[in-house]
Amino acid sequence: MRDILVLSIVLTILPFAIRHTWVAVLLWTWVSVMNPHKLAFGFAQSAPFAAIAAIAALVSLVANRDRFKFPQSPAVVALTLFVIWMCITTIFAINPGPSWTQLSKILKIQLMTLIAMIALRERKHIEWFLWVNVLSIGFYGLKGGIFTITSGGSQRVWGPPGGFIEGNNEIGLALIMAIPLMNYLRVVSSYRWIRVGLLAMMVLSAIAALGTQSRGAFLAISAMGMVLWTRSNKKFTSAVVISVVAVTLLSFMPSTWETRMRSIENYEQDSSAMGRINAWRMAFNLANDRFFGGGFEVYTPEIFSRYAPVPEDLHAAHSIYFQVLGEHGYIGLALFLLLWLLAFKTAGSIRRDVPRRPETLWLHHLGGMCQVALVGYAVGGAFLSLSYFDLPYNILVVLVVSLRWLQERRWEAEAPGASTPSKPLRRMPVVGRSLQT
Repeated sequence: MRDILVLSIVLTILPFAIRHTWVAVLLWTWVSVMNPHKLAFGFAQSAPFAAIAAIAALVSLVANRDRFKFPQSPAVVALTLFVIWMCITTIFAINPGPSWTQLSKILKIQLMTLIAMIALRERKHIEWFLWVNVLSIGFYGLKGGIFTITSGGSQRVWGPPGGFIEGNNEIGLALIMAIPLMNYLRVVSSYRWIRVGLLAMMVLSAIAALGTQSRGAFLAISAMGMVLWTRSNKKFTSAVVISVVAVTLLSFMPSTWETRMRSIENYEQDSSAMGRINAWRMAFNLANDRFFGGGFEVYTPEIFSRYAPVPEDLHAAHSIYFQVLGEHGYIGLALFLLLWLLAFKTAGSIRRDVPRRPETLWLHHLGGMCQVALVGYAVGGAFLSLSYFDLPYNILVVLVVSLRWLQERRWEAEAPGASTPSKPLRRMPVVGRSLQT
């Protein structure tokens, strides 16, 4: 039944995807972020739905090429340079076969990232893109939050099989990053039932993130809460609200969860934490020895025996920073850091330069929530191997196309109320509200 449902959805959307590139981008995003076919039990699990969506996007892009313009943004330049550098380091990879396989996978993601930057032009495109990302991750937030409540937090929440967010740590960070985007959609929605539904999704997603028992996700959500508090105009009220929410959420968790979180303070006594540090030192030694890094797939016994302080303690990188450092060297890490710094600055430019008028006020909220999500990625990603996960790059897409929308003054061309499913904000003072900016 699930196989037929997924196939039916893809076949229904496909004609529109071929005609409209932005629809093909939405289809690709749904398949790549949510992995709905991995929840089926039959033929759909191995069906090439992502490839079908990508082909539809390319066909549509060629057919409508005269209507598109490539975005001009420093962040896009940094992304392009990072992708080119990954191709160069793969040429010099220690394990060429697996490295080329991984590069092929990443190039597909980045190709669709660039197509999304080209195809998304209107506010409705941007917000539908956000909705697809939010609902793709939020599905697991709803499911995981209910599971955590019913199980009393005694069992961990896991992501969908296959893909980047299968592990408990990975789905935890994805949920944390999606919560600010949910909040943006909640703030700009004109419909009460949507706002209530998104609020419920945010709460359950936060519970699910805690239910993953991921220490990285816990640090990420703590950092995001701090950012929200520092931006608040009413810091005392915000501190009370955040504290109450935190205490309420933590009340669902058992004593074993608290014990695991407290192990952050005594990481020297935790074998998992020491294993990660061993992997980080391996990546550091590898980058010092090889200018181009080791290429992809360097987490093998042979490489650990050469570069790790404890050769037999084999671990994945468990850090976006050390993962890029070990795989692509110091230049790769510099480009990676530059990319996300420019993304954060792009969000700041949007918040700073947006005209204070009802038609553009949504960008102020969007820029702020994207910054909060990027802070979560920067903090939580320090403990997870999610350097190439789709969601942060999708946030980059949102920022790049939103800045272009602002620079082109597209609100003058778009009719009022054309931005389905949200409309211009009705209450101007919403900018100053403590937990919404």
